[in-house]
Amino acid sequence: MVVALIIACEVGFWVLLALGLGARYLLKWRRTGAVLLLCEPVLELVLFAVTAWDLKNGAEPGWQHGLAALYIGYTVAYGHYTVRWLDGHAAHRLAGGPPPVRPPRHGMPRARHEGGLWLRTVLGAAVAYALLQGAVWYVGDDGDTSSLRSFQWTVLRVVALHGLIALTYLIWPKRGPAGSAPEGRGELRDQPR
Repeated sequence: MVVALIIACEVGFWVLLALGLGARYLLKWRRTGAVLLLCEPVLELVLFAVTAWDLKNGAEPGWQHGLAALYIGYTVAYGHYTVRWLDGHAAHRLAGGPPPVRPPRHGMPRARHEGGLWLRTVLGAAVAYALLQGAVWYVGDDGDTSSLRSFQWTVLRVVALHGLIALTYLIWPKRGPAGSAPEGRGELRDQPR
């Protein structure tokens, strides 16, 4: 039941997103579009409530409960980022807005961007870890919580792996094409004195 709900929440996320952006840019119903986009977090609340209800009714904690915690954590950390990114693209393509800003591709600006993404992953991992720990406490000593503990280790491994990847952008920054101007805000530029 929890796996089907996770799939339904993911489908619902994209349906609400398409309806919200369509209402906002195709039909010019800005408020309706905003309300539809603001309904996105309700899906995660439903998933959280059903997962807790499932555990309360005696379901053996399993991988599906860990996956639900990971999904909620990911959505908390990256949901708004994804909506904002797609909103910029929809505004550009459907309403003639400016093209969305692309992430930097080279040097320290790219390293800062990757570091920011890693911090989002840390936030999502913290949420997922806390939910998993809450589930462990909720189940208590009466049930087998090994699958929930296993997902906690998975969360920590994901944070470490993404941190290593982000660190490579800092240690070995990708150089821009020869003769190109440095990109990004706040980057030092050579100026004649």
